[in-house]
Amino acid sequence: MSRKQPLQRVRNIGIMAHIDAGKTTTTERILFYTGKSHKLGEVHEGTAVMDYMAQEQERGITITSAATTCEWAEHTINIIDTPGHVDFTVEVERSLRVLDGAIAVLDGVAGVEPQTETVWEQANRYNVPRIVFVNKLDRVGAEIDANIDALIDRLDVTPLQIQHPIGSESDFKGIVDLVELECIVWNDDTLGADYERSALADYGDEELIEECELRRELMLDSLSDLDEEFANQLIEGDPSPQEIRAALRRVTLSLQGTLILCGSAFKNKGVQTLLDAVIQYLPSPLDVPDVEGLEIRGKQLTDKPTTRPASDEAPLSALVFKIVSDTYGLLSFVRIYSGQLEAGKAFFNANKGKRERINKLLRMHANQREEINVAYAGDIVAVVGFKEAVTGDTLCDDKQRLLLENIEFPVPVMRVAIEPKTTADQDKLSNALGRLALEDPSFQVLTDPETGQTLIAGMGELHLEVLVRRLADDYNVVANVGKMRVAYRETVSAEGRAEGLFERPATTGKGQYGQCVISVAPGEHGSGLTFSNQETAEVMAQYIEVMKQSIESVYQSGCFAGYPMVDIQATLVSAQHHESDSSEAGYQIAAVQAFRDACNAASPILLEPFMRLEVTLPEDEDMGSVIGDLNARRGEISGFTPRPKSQVVSALVPLEEMMGYATRLRTITHGRGRYTMSFERYAPAGPEVVKNVLGY
Repeated sequence: MSRKQPLQRVRNIGIMAHIDAGKTTTTERILFYTGKSHKLGEVHEGTAVMDYMAQEQERGITITSAATTCEWAEHTINIIDTPGHVDFTVEVERSLRVLDGAIAVLDGVAGVEPQTETVWEQANRYNVPRIVFVNKLDRVGAEIDANIDALIDRLDVTPLQIQHPIGSESDFKGIVDLVELECIVWNDDTLGADYERSALADYGDEELIEECELRRELMLDSLSDLDEEFANQLIEGDPSPQEIRAALRRVTLSLQGTLILCGSAFKNKGVQTLLDAVIQYLPSPLDVPDVEGLEIRGKQLTDKPTTRPASDEAPLSALVFKIVSDTYGLLSFVRIYSGQLEAGKAFFNANKGKRERINKLLRMHANQREEINVAYAGDIVAVVGFKEAVTGDTLCDDKQRLLLENIEFPVPVMRVAIEPKTTADQDKLSNALGRLALEDPSFQVLTDPETGQTLIAGMGELHLEVLVRRLADDYNVVANVGKMRVAYRETVSAEGRAEGLFERPATTGKGQYGQCVISVAPGEHGSGLTFSNQETAEVMAQYIEVMKQSIESVYQSGCFAGYPMVDIQATLVSAQHHESDSSEAGYQIAAVQAFRDACNAASPILLEPFMRLEVTLPEDEDMGSVIGDLNARRGEISGFTPRPKSQVVSALVPLEEMMGYATRLRTITHGRGRYTMSFERYAPAGPEVVKNVLGY
């Protein structure tokens, strides 16, 4: 069975943005105009196809990424609609890992917002080409130039404006295509399904004509600076629209420039031209570099890089990027980079070292599914039947094995104690939490070492609220939840060194012995735990790994406050051998003692999470009260940004101080203020925090 579309006619794209910028509304219009759905779904009415979870419909936000496939201009477009709330940024992370291109949606009034910056950085990390859709241009205060300036100032992009709005705010009618110099006006009577094209010169608005001709010249000048081939074409004469589009595609794929489109998805304007831009400018799987991994020989992972071309005939390489638990069991979402997946066949899981059998292959449309027999290179599908696979696992050909780069996930910053309402539900709760943790790698289930309580950790209050609600809705488990607590971290601020010694003389048989000296020092930011060994005695080789594992266990549990540690360099300086009593248990205990004592000798410090906060206020009202409240919360004001009829206050604030802030802000601003918050970094905790955490 052959593929439906040639690979060059496939697009794998994500739609990403800050919350309320209009991602899901844009996706709903795409589905409507491509004929995938026959009714316009609305987020505010809870009828959006892509927001199918009950909580998404109730809250009016996207919580989990949803995948769908549609057809446009004889191309297949696989779309992933991602959440915009920072608590669910893991969904953006794993989606961008497997996508070839992306649409970044901006609110035409608010412009670049905190989560816009976060998802943009994620796209940069995976080198994902993207275009920008400035949405909501029908709203009061919407302005295309303010959005372009924000893109330059906050995201450091080189903008290439290829569309310009006709009319503004409530008079927004359509757009001017600056490549073709055409006006495109949508018909409101047909819900935007019909639109008319006409030459800009015939539009009759001299001011608009002059403005668009000037903007076109600026766009062409910027394009010539980025693309040498186009610069030569521009010198030789007036380039054709085809030559302009070819150059725009080249700079988009090379990440040198960012195309700016505009419209109003809710008002049904600009979506068809956005789809045209996806086809014209975003990459097919053939336009991105061949996927790279490490070769596996037999069962041994090598350090030899190997690649797979985007071809149906190449050996299989695929990545599991999402797990979903539903009534049919576990669905594993897979991006196929090369080769083919077939229902009923087994493939090698490189991470687990085992074969995985595919019972069913599904093409997804949000929560609806279409069973298929074969999936090809470039496809994004769901698999039923995997037993071992988790997010980040590689599927490959059993005879030509490789391991693809895994997905990195953010660390949880908030945790809470949880217990079932009745003891009879203990097993149900444990099983349900295990399922949720399998689905969401940014959600962790822990045990408090002092109290034995079960703790759940996540990215924020909303994240944990949603998961607790899912326990009741999806698993019929009602739980008691404690007070939200901040997830602190520990590290060292100096160098330290200590000896660990464990001796248990033999009474009968063999005794137990272990001795080592370990030194520690601060590591580079984000480096985690790095371990080096200076002990070269051959007789100690069998115990090195045991001591390393002991160090890792203390690193995970903390040396003085019971919190995981970050960014530490640990060195095994030396170890002594006992002729008769040396044992793994002895060196295990000695390494724990030495590492813990070395950390306590290296000026250990407690770290607390600091959040990047943006508070939006109506004009300058209540500004003084808001700033005073942030100062009282140990906040550091970093700037003020005026917006149409509003003012934005930016600050860095400890997460510990943000508990209950939503209620406080509503009180101060009489319900008119709003805020967004995202994790920024861990930093040394203040003396009062240390005192409260340690109890002295």
